[in-house]
Amino acid sequence: MDTADIPLLDARAIAARDPETLRLMGQAARGIGFLKVTNTALDAARVRFALAAYRAFFALPAEEKRAVDMARTGSNRGWGGPGSEQVDPEANPDYKQVFDCGFALRPGDPLADLPAYGPNLWPARPAGFHEVIEAYYTDALDVASGVLRGVAEAVGEAPDYFVTRFDRPMALLRGNYYPRRPDWAGEKDWGIATHTDYGCLTLLASDGVPGLEVRLRGGGWLPVTAEPGTFIINFGEMLEMWTDGRVKATPHRVRGSAEERLSIPLFYNPNHDANVAPMSSGRTVRAVEHLQKRFDQTYLHLQPGRT
Repeated sequence: MDTADIPLLDARAIAARDPETLRLMGQAARGIGFLKVTNTALDAARVRFALAAYRAFFALPAEEKRAVDMARTGSNRGWGGPGSEQVDPEANPDYKQVFDCGFALRPGDPLADLPAYGPNLWPARPAGFHEVIEAYYTDALDVASGVLRGVAEAVGEAPDYFVTRFDRPMALLRGNYYPRRPDWAGEKDWGIATHTDYGCLTLLASDGVPGLEVRLRGGGWLPVTAEPGTFIINFGEMLEMWTDGRVKATPHRVRGSAEERLSIPLFYNPNHDANVAPMSSGRTVRAVEHLQKRFDQTYLHLQPGRT
C-alpha cells in the first residue's frame, strides 16, 4: 500500500485483532495519518438520523440559536456562529457553523470548573435534538474506543494502553455546517483552513458531499469522502506526541463548494489528567493543558478582546 492510500477497514476485524487489518492500520497511522472504518455499531441509518437533527438545528433562525451561543461562555459547548473559529491565523475565520457537546459530569463534580468539561447547552428546538445527539455521542465513544484499541496494537502497544485513560474523556462531539462557498470568497476563506486536530483520534461521519482534503507527505492534496455509515479516522497532535511519532497528525482542510455540507466529528480525547508526553521521555504533559492551549488559540470568544 502506498502512503497516499487510505485503507478501508472493518470494525469487526479490528476488534478480532486480525493481523492484516492491524498491519494496514499501522501503515496508515505511520504514513498518511488517515483511514476509513465501516461495519461499526453506528450504521448508515443512525448517522443520517443524527445528520438530520443537526440540519434542523442549523436551519433555525440565528436569534434562536443564540440562546445556546458558546460565545457567552468560557467553554466550547453549544452553537458557534459563522466566523467563531480561526484554526489558521494566516487565514480568515472559518466559514462554517458548529454545535459542540461533550462529556456530562455528575452534579457537584469538581472537574466542572475546568472549561474542557463545561456544561452542555441544549436548544429548545428541534424536538428531540438533545436525546438524538446524546445517544449518538454515547455510541460514538464506544466506536472510537474500539478503533483506538486497534491503533495501540498496530503501533506495538497493548490494546488497552490508551483507553484506560478515557473513563472521563474530554471528548467533544461536533456538528459542522458548511454553507455553499460564496462568490466573494478568496484564497484566505475556507470552510475550515489547514490544521491538524488537537487531540488523539477523530471519528468523522459526513453526508457524503465532497470537501475534505488531506495533505500528502510529498506535497499536494487528496480529496477524501465517505458516505454515511463509513467513518473517516484521523489522528491528532496529542497522539503523535504520546506515541513518539509512531502515529502521525496530518494537516487537512475543507474549502467549500457549490453544495452545502454537514459532518459530525467526534474528537476522542482522554481524561484531563492523562499524561500524554512521549512514552520514552520521562516527562509529564497533562492532556488538559495541551488541549486548552489549542482551544484558546482557536475559539475567538476565548481570546482576550475578541468575541
